[in-house]
Amino acid sequence: MANAMPSMVALLGMLAVAGYQNRDKLGGLLGGLGNQSGDPANRQSGGLGDLLGGLGGASAGGALSGGLGDLVDRFRQSGHGDKADSWVNSGANASVDSSDLEQTLGDDTITELTQKTGLSRAELLDRLAKTLPDAVNHMTPDGRLPTPQEAQRFAG
Repeated sequence: MANAMPSMVALLGMLAVAGYQNRDKLGGLLGGLGNQSGDPANRQSGGLGDLLGGLGGASAGGALSGGLGDLVDRFRQSGHGDKADSWVNSGANASVDSSDLEQTLGDDTITELTQKTGLSRAELLDRLAKTLPDAVNHMTPDGRLPTPQEAQRFAG
């Protein structure tokens, strides 16, 4: 599962750094996605800015929608689709543990996230395990993955 899609890596990085409990701040972080350019003067500074810079000209809604789709697909491919599906569908959210995340995301993605967020591997996995189910649930209120236009509401 090497070479994660930039939108998925950015989504996971934002969740790990900001934490779902600070989701109101995610809108501010995502608002600049459409304005990312190769010019360092126009990019956000720090590890999160570098993480987001990989998205190029993608819209915030497209990045969220694509990132969620990539993430759910990864969980399905790794045999943990029932967990991801529980977050998208109505009903109780299944929990996820560090070993499930490691198996699903793979070493390359986890290494990239730790480098770009500045979090240790253990802290990154712990934060994602705590925030990911509720975050995906919140971003899929209709029981399905949002379209890019629908996902835009989470970025503004």
